[in-house]
Amino acid sequence: MTEPVLLGIRHHGPGSARMVKRALEQIRPELVLIEGPPEADALLDHVHALTPPVAILLHDEAEPENAAFWPFAEFSPEWQALRYAAENGVTARFFDLPAAASIGDDGPSGNVDPIGLLAEAAGFDDPERWWEDVVEHSASDPIDLAGAIAEAMVAVRTEFESEVGERTLRREAFMRQTIRKARKETDGPIAVVCGAWHVPALLAKPTVAADTALLKGLRRRKISGTWVPWSHGQLAAESGYGAGVDSPGWYAHLWQHQADVVPRWFAKAAAVLREEDLPASTASAVEAVRLAETLAALRERPSAGLSEVNEAALAVLCGGDEVLLQLVHRKLVVGERLGEVGEAVPRSPLAADLQRLQRKLRLPTDVQPKQLKLDLRKDTDRERSKLLQRLEVLGVPWGKPDRSNSLGTFAEMWQLRWDPIFAVSVAVAARHGTTVHTAAENVLTQAAQDAKRVADAAATLGKAVGCELPNAVIESRNALDRCAAMATDALELLAALPDLARTVRYGSVRGTDPELLRVALHGLLTRGAVGLPLACRNVDDETAEHALATIDGAHEATRLAADDDHQQTWWRALHALVKAEAHGLPTGRATRLLWEAGELTSDDVAARLHRSVATAFVAGFLRGSATLLAADPRLFGLIDEWLTGLRGDAFDDALPLLRRAITDFTPAERRLLGERVVAGETPQPAADDEWDTEIAQRLAAHVRSLLA
Repeated sequence: MTEPVLLGIRHHGPGSARMVKRALEQIRPELVLIEGPPEADALLDHVHALTPPVAILLHDEAEPENAAFWPFAEFSPEWQALRYAAENGVTARFFDLPAAASIGDDGPSGNVDPIGLLAEAAGFDDPERWWEDVVEHSASDPIDLAGAIAEAMVAVRTEFESEVGERTLRREAFMRQTIRKARKETDGPIAVVCGAWHVPALLAKPTVAADTALLKGLRRRKISGTWVPWSHGQLAAESGYGAGVDSPGWYAHLWQHQADVVPRWFAKAAAVLREEDLPASTASAVEAVRLAETLAALRERPSAGLSEVNEAALAVLCGGDEVLLQLVHRKLVVGERLGEVGEAVPRSPLAADLQRLQRKLRLPTDVQPKQLKLDLRKDTDRERSKLLQRLEVLGVPWGKPDRSNSLGTFAEMWQLRWDPIFAVSVAVAARHGTTVHTAAENVLTQAAQDAKRVADAAATLGKAVGCELPNAVIESRNALDRCAAMATDALELLAALPDLARTVRYGSVRGTDPELLRVALHGLLTRGAVGLPLACRNVDDETAEHALATIDGAHEATRLAADDDHQQTWWRALHALVKAEAHGLPTGRATRLLWEAGELTSDDVAARLHRSVATAFVAGFLRGSATLLAADPRLFGLIDEWLTGLRGDAFDDALPLLRRAITDFTPAERRLLGERVVAGETPQPAADDEWDTEIAQRLAAHVRSLLA
């Protein structure tokens, strides 16, 4: 039995990757054991079909949301070990704790930072910089370098052994068991590639019984997995990845270029700035190289590292502008590279169908945000919209609809950004069906069957229409009828109208008969309108706020989608609410909507304002009206006339109400209204002798203080 060669590495370190590659070429092992979950051994036949960065995705078959990733970049030592084995016909295996036992295990693994401790002992205040100097730039014999790393780690581990967590101890027990088995089965050399922190534990010789005791009670679950594309952004520590590095793009550069590292880097940085139409000449790039190398010499470093490169870039290329340096950081230091997975790599039927649709519709995944405008009259654009909406239903928000601008019935705007984490979402969604179509239809059908409220059923119907899934549309329409029949709250009925109105408006574009949907909207509107006045009586302020928002939504929905007869039904409901002894907030809003439509005269409104000083009527009338106040002289004059007509205590009582009514006005809106008051842009009285200048000045001062 041969003693294995332990290659202690730093995860995602290009110097470690170079050490591993050179060491394997020197050892020529018969077996390579690599830190990682053994369930992924079945995926190793596909290494040749991968372009890193990529990741192993493993999930619990019974609960696919319980999943984990094991990422690899081109500069990852583990990846170079995998590549060596694949290219040389050498057997490779993963030998860490099984994913069945580790997925979802958030137990403590210990908080010791061995690299930080060694860096501190060497007089470095930055662990990354120490590792870069000692390992990343090392030209030592790879076996000797591995031995030096092991010796250093043994010293640190001896000092801090008591702080090693139970999870780490169990992992290392499993690693030792696997190495024992490998030694019995293998006659030739064995190479072990693992985190440097684990090397001392693998050099130790505890008994088999002790390791077996540590591993007692491991969970057993059926695990499935595949390879998925990954990105440099997801490898970055700032993404939240526990084993991430600060600068994956920089490390990729170090791996690709052993010579002329700094000049090539500044050539890239200058190109990045020029792409943004920023000045970055060849001469400035040359000057930045000189500065970086000078800084390294002053600091007695073997070569310029990332800290020197960043300082030189900031001073020379970016002119001291941190914003420009952040651009270089995002595009180069972190990087934007997205890996690729070959066609032959096994994946779930749902993932395969999604990939087929992405190719068919020419929608490549990209980790950078991209705006996509779709014309639903074009077959390809309509199919793209269907795919994005169906994925949203499945919990894969690749695209987010941008509704900030109205583009008309036949146009949509989407913001696309593929996050590699969506691979988990696709794995979870695979339980619902083998294609995007069937999975989305099953999700919506179940949601319709589970709907208890009218608004939920209406929202599900809207999604079903947008996804163009006829069976789900029928199921959702039935759910809407069922929920509406059971509903007794007028506000619940009316709250469903906005979703339903959008569905009516776009139904014909999506292949659904809009009249079928309009009938449902009219039914909800009729029943809700009848009960609206009663629903707004004897309610608390919170319910009144909800009623006000519901009235706004129902009013817009009626304007967009109701026919003339049912619009009249809505006007009658608002008139009944205004006359009822209801809460001031919804009553005030109903009054303003009726006045805007010419259903009430200005005299009617003025009379109601004067009668309602002691209620929330004013707040309801004015809420959200800043733009309208600034643009509509009638409304501005109406409020001005009411306010200037108040006297004594009545004016003092109105001030808190007015202040509350304008709390949601922005500072810019308040300033605009104040300027209108100062400019005297208010209706003037018919005769000069009726105008009391002194009173007007006092009132104007009050209004200015309110709007300031």
